[in-house]
Order: sequence, then structure tokens, then C-alpha cells
Amino acid sequence: MPLTADQLAEYLDFAEQLADASAEAIRPYFRSQLEVMDKGRQVFDPVTVADKAAEQAMRELIRDRYPTHGILGEEDGAQGGSSPLTWVLNPIDGTRAFITGLPLWGTLIALNDGHGPVLGVMNQPFTGERYVGTIAGAWSNGVRLRTRSCESLSSAVLMATTPDMFQTPEQRAAFDAVASRARLTRYGGDCYAYCMLAARFVDAIVEASLQPYEIQALIPIIEGAGGAVSAWDGSSAENGGAVVACGDPRLHVQLVEHLRHAA
Repeated sequence: MPLTADQLAEYLDFAEQLADASAEAIRPYFRSQLEVMDKGRQVFDPVTVADKAAEQAMRELIRDRYPTHGILGEEDGAQGGSSPLTWVLNPIDGTRAFITGLPLWGTLIALNDGHGPVLGVMNQPFTGERYVGTIAGAWSNGVRLRTRSCESLSSAVLMATTPDMFQTPEQRAAFDAVASRARLTRYGGDCYAYCMLAARFVDAIVEASLQPYEIQALIPIIEGAGGAVSAWDGSSAENGGAVVACGDPRLHVQLVEHLRHAA
């Protein structure tokens, strides 16, 4: 059963409490000489005490307030619940930016109702920016967001976090073909780039190798602002993988046609 407007408002208020708690845990560590650990995967995958402290703070609040809800977090994995509702947490999306002192990172918080993410928050405590999205719309610090019109790829500002995220030659070739036609291509940004799309500064984002906790909070923000986001084959992006987001749904249709063969 879909959440009522009152339930959605309650959960969004709680998501903002989670954002506040994570911010308190993170702030003392940004631009400090903290230890950086490697998760030990095939490529350097950094994690810090700030990531761990922020996720722990959010998990404790969820367990206290909604003990039946599930939790999926980047650092501590999945914790099942008897409710169909699951909180999807990424305490610091953009840890590489975080450890190099760049403010292009944020805390991602989503609530998934079992069918998809119904609300999303991206909080950047250093710059004081907070982006929220639901079916009712998207806002940045209380100001309503609307994506900009951009039907042509030749007029588009395109972003991706890094070209190294494309896992196969087919994915890289598909991205390069799109990038070669864009007006401007920029790398970096992680979750921050998606919020810039919602805020009318970016037109398209093409990425791959994403985890669910790296995209779910951003889906309601982009869609609430009038944009479109999906997997490269046009299916839901909630499970991550290869993702394309556009401020103009007409451009999104075109990019899915370009990218679906490499999905």
C-alpha cells in the first residue's frame, strides 16, 4: 500500500533528522589529517572513521525510532526488518573528494517502500546545502527545484564521476560516443553532480558501477525536479549499475537509445 501524505511527511522529517545526526558525526573530520583505510577491493576504495561514525549514528536513530524497518548501508551492509520499508544510507558519497579536501561529497539517505525509493535526501554539511525529493517535488534548502530544458545532446552539459567506472569496452565506447557529442563534459562530483542536474546547472549524467546506496536517494530528487533517471536499458535505476540521468525527459529518451546496447 502506498504511503499516505502524512506518513511521507513524517518519514521525510525523520530523514532530515538523520541528515543532522550524520553531519554532526562528519564535520570534525573534514579537512583534518585523518587516517584513510582501503576496503581492499580491486581498486583503491577509501573509507574513514567519518564514514563509519556517520552511518552508525544514523543506524542507531533508525533502530530506536523504527525498529521494524530494514537498513541498507554502505559500511555495515543490510539489516532486514519485518516492515517493507528500508532506509538506504551512504554516509559519505564521494569519499575520494572528502579525503582530498574537496566539498564535492554528501550524505545520501533514501527510504524504499519495497517498490522503489519514495524519498531522498542529499546533505552537504560543509557547504550547508540540503537537497530533498519526494513524489511531491524537490527542494534545496526550501527552494523548489526544476530542471532545465535541453532536448539536444549537442547543447548538453554532461557529467560522470570518472571514466574509470565503465567496466567493459562496450560501456566505455558508448560513453565516449555520447561525450563526443555533448557541448561540455566534466568529471567528478559523485552525488553532488546529480543535485546540480536538479538545480539546472547540468543536463545529463552517464555513469556505471553504481551501488544501490549511491543512487536511490538521488532518484526522488531528480524526478521531483522534473528530470528522468534510469538504468541504461530504461529500467529502474534503484539497483545501481549503469545509470543515466537527464534534466529533460526528451534527452533521456535519446540517451537510453544510445546506451541500451551496452547495458
